Amino acid sequence: MTSNNHKASQLARKTAELSFAAPQVIAHRVSRMATAGLNPSKADRKEFTMMGAEKVAAFYESWQAMGWQMLQAQQQMWMKMFMNPMMWWQPWNNKALGSQMQRSMLDVMGKGLFPVHSRALSNAKRLGRSTRR
Repeated sequence: MTSNNHKASQLARKTAELSFAAPQVIAHRVSRMATAGLNPSKADRKEFTMMGAEKVAAFYESWQAMGWQMLQAQQQMWMKMFMNPMMWWQPWNNKALGSQMQRSMLDVMGKGLFPVHSRALSNAKRLGRSTRR
């Protein structure tokens, strides 16, 4: 399996895991909000506060990771073009450059998905085994 195919399959697997974990977490939390009503317990308030804070943190971590990965990809591309100036004439005909671009985009998407994926899976495990007090 080529590197790009391996990265694409890893990204697909993590996306599928996220697509199963996120609805479980959402269902648990919406149910908890509905049963808490207008007077949530201390544990409910803690969970609701954590829910909001972790979404903001995951967004910023994803954004930063994607930005840094994109910067690295751009530097690699510039170095390749600097080392081989003929790439400038017809970059669309260069298979190595196209493969590098695909690999770079898979890396960017993987870096961006990681914080969201890890939080959703850990929340699904945590909330799946917890009982409401």
